Amino acid sequence: MQNKVLRAFLLVFAVALMAGMVSACAAPAAAPAAAPAAGSEAATTEAAAPAASGAPVVGIVLPTKDEPRWIQDEARFKDLLGTAGVPVEILFSQGDSAKEKANVESLLTKGIKVLILTPQDGAAAAAAAEEAKKAGAKVIAYDRLILNTDAVDYYVTFDSNAVGAAQAQYLVDKATGTGNPLYLYAGAASDNNAFLFFEGAWKVLQPKIADGTFVIKNSSEATALQDKAELTRDEQAKIIGQITTNWDFNTAKNLAEANLTVAKPEDKGNVFILAPNDGTARSIADTFAADKDVKSYVVTGQDAEKASVQYIIDGKQSMTVLKDVRTLAADAIAAARAFVDGTTPEQTNTYNNGKIDVPAKPSAVIAVDKDNVKAAIIDSGYWPATDFTGVQ
Repeated sequence: MQNKVLRAFLLVFAVALMAGMVSACAAPAAAPAAAPAAGSEAATTEAAAPAASGAPVVGIVLPTKDEPRWIQDEARFKDLLGTAGVPVEILFSQGDSAKEKANVESLLTKGIKVLILTPQDGAAAAAAAEEAKKAGAKVIAYDRLILNTDAVDYYVTFDSNAVGAAQAQYLVDKATGTGNPLYLYAGAASDNNAFLFFEGAWKVLQPKIADGTFVIKNSSEATALQDKAELTRDEQAKIIGQITTNWDFNTAKNLAEANLTVAKPEDKGNVFILAPNDGTARSIADTFAADKDVKSYVVTGQDAEKASVQYIIDGKQSMTVLKDVRTLAADAIAAARAFVDGTTPEQTNTYNNGKIDVPAKPSAVIAVDKDNVKAAIIDSGYWPATDFTGVQ
């Protein structure tokens, strides 16, 4: 009976992949569903695509419904899987590692064969991954690496170093002269990606800090290390500890306000801001825009969230890094299908998680600003033009 279920699953997966990839190339992607109110039961645990028959074969656990990025991922998975009736269940952990583990355990009791997990905390998620391994399920880390365990079979990700490098290169390309004020911000210290993004950015920014093009204004730890081209993990942690936004809009806003409060007028003027993602970029941009001593700002982002695409069109955010979630979701599905089929997913790289080198196939990223926003975002079908105003 189990073999019949798996054969049926593979057939449906093949159909879903073909349909999804054709849709991704030929038609605009569906807009994400509106998020339930934070704290509601629906926001905490939701079956996004109920199994057509029997229990789910694939379980997907995403970190939160409170960030537009993860609603995007849910929508893309639904596009590729839900409408085809693939036996899959999607749960949200709402930023709680304990809830995340409970979600994984719930899926394991339903007999899933593959777990796709985006950890809230990379280290804390190791316990859940190990439970999945003991239960005989393959574990795919999705977008964020699960740390310090050998229970991870595959990592589906974008090239996170390239994201940080693209953000930093944009700042470098827009800078002229010397002494340009530079404000650094990072993601959550519990997220391995935050380190990878910062590492990629530092490699590009550091030479321009060392030669005086930029002057760091909000991190004494970064200033102390400004002459060092490559940083250790501990050194990065010290910097990130001072500039972390925790991927939270309000935290980013409060930190930016605190930085500007202590900054002298000469530390403002025409500023350059490394913001880690779109949500924090908007909060930070709004804060800097409200300061009378800030004449102009260049601010980075990532994820191509709708709100930030509109900010870019309106000139309130300088750029974003498009990480096409359609590609990431398709890569995760392809890897899951390979595992169920008893084969090995395609590998082009590995990422060390502190315990093992995890096989991976990182996807490319695209820097987007006002000059190419229409071609990269709208003409590609990532978001429809009707979702925005002022598109040229």
